[in-house]
Amino acid sequence: MAPSGQAAPQFVHLAAHPVRWRLLTALADSDYRVRELVTLVGEPQNLVSYHLRLLRNSGLVTATRSSYDGRDSYYHLDLERCAQALSDTGAALHPRLRTGTVPPPGLATEPSRRPSVLFLCTGNSARSPIAEALLGHRAAGFVEVISAGSHPKSRLHPNAVRVLRDDFGIDIADRRPRHLNTVIRHRFDHVISLCDKVREVCPEFPERPRRVHWSVPDPATAGDTDRAGYPAFQRTAADIDTRIRYLLPILAQTQEAQP
Repeated sequence: MAPSGQAAPQFVHLAAHPVRWRLLTALADSDYRVRELVTLVGEPQNLVSYHLRLLRNSGLVTATRSSYDGRDSYYHLDLERCAQALSDTGAALHPRLRTGTVPPPGLATEPSRRPSVLFLCTGNSARSPIAEALLGHRAAGFVEVISAGSHPKSRLHPNAVRVLRDDFGIDIADRRPRHLNTVIRHRFDHVISLCDKVREVCPEFPERPRRVHWSVPDPATAGDTDRAGYPAFQRTAADIDTRIRYLLPILAQTQEAQP
């Protein structure tokens, strides 16, 4: 039993503030820039920046420089760290309240209609095909998933093929990049951009799908050598896989809402 004078865990202090809670809930949905968060939470930029700094100092939120506009940064909520913080907070109250960190998929085995997801990046040669393959693998066929690019390359990046094969046992060697124009009239429930550049040119889709942005740096910019290039693809695949595991419960909600 915890002593009565024990201070509340740091996560309680951070999440209890109304501005920080609104920031956390916004970033749980998508990666955003500061000016977008200002609009979403309805507070002045200096106040939003102050609370973002506290969340960054805690490690719950990270920032990456935009590949579209280097003056901008995208803020990202580390859901794995949040899950661990929530688990630690529960355990501080009572040991039986410690929870697991990975949410269950929760997808029905016989859905009336599969949720549909489109992953987008510029070249459709690395990030978006990795995401397509990982979601298809983890959803075990119960999600319709496609990827495309605004300016597709002629082939998949060899390291994208390699990291999926070696680290996840998934073979995408026979796939080819797809142009965004080939899926523009398709109906999707979720459209997820993984590239800051393609987010700025993403067109409207029929029936207004849920739009989400994951600001994932292009691993191909790290270089072509095994020492520099391949580890970047491993980090990218691990990041995308984490995001997908937390996407699965949201897709389950989409599935439950189907008529």
